[in-house]
Amino acid sequence: MTGYFPIERYGIIGNLETCALVNDEGGIEWLPMPHVESPSVFASILDAQKGGHWRIQPMLAFESEQSYLDSTNVLRTTFETESGRVRVTDFMPVRNDGMERAVYRKVEGIEGDVELELTFSPQLDYAHGETNLTPEDDGIRITSGDDDGDDGDLPGHDDDHFAFLSGGIDVEVDGGSGSAVWSVGEDESTWFVLAFNEKSIANTEDCEAELNRTSEFWRDWAHDCPDGCVFGEDSHDLAVRSGLVLKLLTHRKTGAICAAPTTSLPENVGGVRNWDYRYNWIRDAAFTIQALANLGHTDEAEAYFDWFLGLSQSEHPTKIQPLYGLHGDPDLSEKTLDYLAGYRGSTPVRVGNGAKDQRQLDVFGELLLAIFETSDGGDFDPDDWEAIRRIVEHVCDVWDKPDAGIWEVRGGPDQFVHSKVMCWVALDRGLRIADEWGFDAPTEKWQETRDMIRGDVLEHGYDDEVGSFTQAYDTDALDATALLIPVVGFLPFDDEKVQNTIDAIRDRLETDGLVKRYDAEDGLPGDEGAFVICSFWLVSALAQSGRVEEAREVFESVCSYASPLGLLAEEIDPETGQQLGNYPQAFSHVGLVNSALYLGMAEDENEPHPKTVGMEGG
Repeated sequence: MTGYFPIERYGIIGNLETCALVNDEGGIEWLPMPHVESPSVFASILDAQKGGHWRIQPMLAFESEQSYLDSTNVLRTTFETESGRVRVTDFMPVRNDGMERAVYRKVEGIEGDVELELTFSPQLDYAHGETNLTPEDDGIRITSGDDDGDDGDLPGHDDDHFAFLSGGIDVEVDGGSGSAVWSVGEDESTWFVLAFNEKSIANTEDCEAELNRTSEFWRDWAHDCPDGCVFGEDSHDLAVRSGLVLKLLTHRKTGAICAAPTTSLPENVGGVRNWDYRYNWIRDAAFTIQALANLGHTDEAEAYFDWFLGLSQSEHPTKIQPLYGLHGDPDLSEKTLDYLAGYRGSTPVRVGNGAKDQRQLDVFGELLLAIFETSDGGDFDPDDWEAIRRIVEHVCDVWDKPDAGIWEVRGGPDQFVHSKVMCWVALDRGLRIADEWGFDAPTEKWQETRDMIRGDVLEHGYDDEVGSFTQAYDTDALDATALLIPVVGFLPFDDEKVQNTIDAIRDRLETDGLVKRYDAEDGLPGDEGAFVICSFWLVSALAQSGRVEEAREVFESVCSYASPLGLLAEEIDPETGQQLGNYPQAFSHVGLVNSALYLGMAEDENEPHPKTVGMEGG
């Protein structure tokens, strides 16, 4: 379908509140404002005709490529034409008090003279209703116009929001869009600023200073392996980029972390597996802070636990949702935007996520695992421990109940093996936290429940005929989450059941290093691609099992599908190699960081195994 770019041809920029996707031909095609879960200003990635975009590119034929300024989230798109070369630099300042939320675009001539074209077509509120562009002396004001009066039904809609475009050249307004044509010579530059709820003027001196400040912020934050690096040369740059992506997905004020910055990019092009991932999943965030801790970034863990434990202190565990908005909003009701065509015709386009109402028992184990492995007991006060203790007590009461599981199946609850294993983890790490940090707990009860769960999983979760742990009790379907059984310490890596499971998953779920989530029905039509984090789980399981050559082969295969910028979506199509699903995906980059670390340690047996990796199962 024309008008749509492959997902891997987008770069990402952001300001720790929201993110934008920029394709490698100079088009911003996705930007929610002011927050990542807010309605969009540009959404042509979801509807090439209606969604809205902001494009800057040469008038004549060109070749282009993207790169990041070293160790930053400052994106550069370089165009080469017969008449010369020009570069567009895109970034969003990380906002301090008093600084606006904005996208900055610098156009600079590198060689020769290049004639450029700008097209500016914002469509506020997911292109719902009319968007007005009003020329003013110093730029263009963008506001929502009169429509059918239904805007208030859209999540995050606010009639008072406006945007303002200013730049070094005049942009002519014609109806609901703006355009300009101009030439840039060598060493010449033009700046543009699109600010939200501010009139920020594109002054060259101020813009250059903002670029320098933003670059410095990211370089100061980025992982640099000062005391030697366990990552191999081939994986170091990918791990650093993954860390920068994961940081982009965190909210600078609340500490919450979104699973991905996009909605409705399909797991199956033309299908219905299109979900909104712009929210904080307890599970995904727990994985993310572990990966960031493995890169040496521990402040994010502290910020996240402050946010989550604050929420938990006011909510009984029975009321805790699997996901929340990045400001703690529990109302994420799922809606469809039927007027949008969807990425390459993939409908429906969804905002909100109905998984908020599911029971997902595994999240408590992932949360307790992350707390144990990335925190210091001295950071927690009695109220924090009381919240943790209530969670563990809740797991004692509900571990044997069916749930929707980690994959949020919509075909009804089941007795998922992974959920049981993670309930065991919740008890195990709860006991360790109480013991190592000196908190009071009903240890005898917790130990009995932990042992009961372990026995139940070994009796009902492993199928001798299949030769593997299965997805759920009373089924022969496989699930890649079984690769985590030794990683979380439920069984040792050299256990026969563990090794049999690894082999069975390789036989039934893997294709050339790419691993599907499961081979069971899930209540939805259509197929999906291989799940990237599952492929990295295989790397970790193989590496820690001593099967290092196999692990290296799988790791290199999966990494070969990363975008030219080192970015990964949720899934990969094994047949075409194209990326699928929301992008970039926190899970995928978490998997890359952790598996690269496991592989590096396995290849350097003298390297100590840090606690934060999660290797100390009991």
